Amino acid sequence: MNIEIRKAGIEEKPVLRNLVELYRYDSSEFDAEDVGEHGLFVYRYFDHYWTEPGRHAFIVRVSGRLAGFAMVRAIGAGESEPIHQIAEFFIMRKYRRQRIGTTVARRILDMFPGRWRVAEEEANTPAQAFWRQVISRYTRGKFREIRDDEWAGPVQEFKTESKEPKQEAKDQD
Repeated sequence: MNIEIRKAGIEEKPVLRNLVELYRYDSSEFDAEDVGEHGLFVYRYFDHYWTEPGRHAFIVRVSGRLAGFAMVRAIGAGESEPIHQIAEFFIMRKYRRQRIGTTVARRILDMFPGRWRVAEEEANTPAQAFWRQVISRYTRGKFREIRDDEWAGPVQEFKTESKEPKQEAKDQD
């Protein structure tokens, strides 16, 4: 199975917007968000991924087919050591439970060595289980889970090491 993670170019913005709709629909089970008057979910930071430094949007393909996306942002992007966050992460249901999400998550973490914070909604227990397992294995248990006054749910904090350059675009899994 070929898993490709590629930075979303401006020409792929409509594709990513559609994938974000699927993600927001899935997430509405946990965050109680409703669609707007046009039948779409609002993601107010979407355009920022093409206009602000420190924001990165990636499209995920499995054997050439669209399978999901990941959005990463850096807090304090102008500082010497920003903190990276998984802002949004989505693997379509068809591709879940095949270790694709784990592979994508690990590769994204490899792309941005340094400090990380990953937060999950309080009600989204599947996401909490997924990220705890991925982060625990990735860091060999060297992370801490905290509660933050500005977030309703658990937050994992950890640091990644620099990795040898890898083939980022395509790997066999």
